[in-house]
Amino acid sequence: MKSVIIIGASGHGKVVADIIQKAGDIVYGFLDDNTELNDTFLGFPILGTIDCYKEYRDIAEFVIAIGDAGIRNAISQKIQGVNMYTAIHPTAVISDLDVTIGKGTVIMANAVINSGSRIGKFCIINTGAIVEHDNIIEDYVHVSVGAKLAGTVYVGKFTWIGIGAVVSNNLKICENCVIRAGAVVVENIVKRGNYQGVPAKIKE
Repeated sequence: MKSVIIIGASGHGKVVADIIQKAGDIVYGFLDDNTELNDTFLGFPILGTIDCYKEYRDIAEFVIAIGDAGIRNAISQKIQGVNMYTAIHPTAVISDLDVTIGKGTVIMANAVINSGSRIGKFCIINTGAIVEHDNIIEDYVHVSVGAKLAGTVYVGKFTWIGIGAVVSNNLKICENCVIRAGAVVVENIVKRGNYQGVPAKIKE
């Protein structure tokens, strides 16, 4: 049983707290830079600002519960010498065949990750998302609620796949893209930007 400190006392933090408890581990408390928060969040203590992590790095693991990939990156670079917790909901379906999941990643309820897939560090695989076989998901990617990635898809760092978006098989999406909610990707995306529609096109 592990003790876990959640960075980010927000809606995403609520979901991560639930995952930790359902996985049989302990929510030790939250760190957050919002000084207007109460002393507790969901009944768990607010232990201080993010800078306070040094006081707890020998007694707990840490998970960053913040949706914005840039902020997750900044915090992950800031908190040095800590053990990062990988939060996996017990209802997630993860193949036992050649799957790797990077540290600090959060995998939510009913997500599916099939054989041969590689999930990077500090990713979010959100509720009900499907990552089919042989996908490569680089660091800090967010695959949103109900998104579907077919087989052999590559997603570059910091890209956000929106709610209900679909990516066809054997495609590559470059880093720092937003695939908006409901978009359908049917060809490689090689230019950074926001993509929407069916088929997905860049929003100029």
